[in-house]
Amino acid sequence: MSKSGNSTATKALSRSYAGERALTFLVGLLALLGGALALVVGAGWLGEFRGRRPLLDPIAVGWLGEHATTARIAAIVLGVLLLVLGLRWALRSLRPEPRPDLALDDAVGAELVVTAGAISGAVQADAEQLDGVSRARVRAVGSRTSPALRITLYLHEGTDLKRVWEDLDLRVLTRARESLGLDVLPTAVRLELDTSQAKRVR
Repeated sequence: MSKSGNSTATKALSRSYAGERALTFLVGLLALLGGALALVVGAGWLGEFRGRRPLLDPIAVGWLGEHATTARIAAIVLGVLLLVLGLRWALRSLRPEPRPDLALDDAVGAELVVTAGAISGAVQADAEQLDGVSRARVRAVGSRTSPALRITLYLHEGTDLKRVWEDLDLRVLTRARESLGLDVLPTAVRLELDTSQAKRVR
């Protein structure tokens, strides 16, 4: 559930993998177009002569034989480049999600920065004071210019969900927005029943 009417609230729901998805789509699209082109040529739709030609063009093979050193160097450079790009892509996908600090004042000599840990701790403390909430977990996500929150509330059995939802918005999130000087603070909220204190059956 998301406590924000702004479309930017989606950033609070999960980590963005737009870059990875775009690159995967591009690679898949190139592979699809290459396969379609091979199918069209092989079926003879571009002429029977083209369809009967070998996969490796004799002219290209001849040129590579005459410029073997240049071809090897180009192949090595291309391979290293692809390796670097692949490693960078993998590291970017596996790196921890950033926890941005929020700069309240950028004036030289009077900088005021609120750390992500401080934001999370303050919101967590307020959320745990709500009736029916046994504990809370808060994480600041997004960016320094556009922060967002992920909140998990662990509720006592029989808690009024509507009341918790309203109190969270009116008391916790409103206070957070006012304290940070933000008009909008996208927030994703997850509600769970706290079973950690359940009585053991004998």
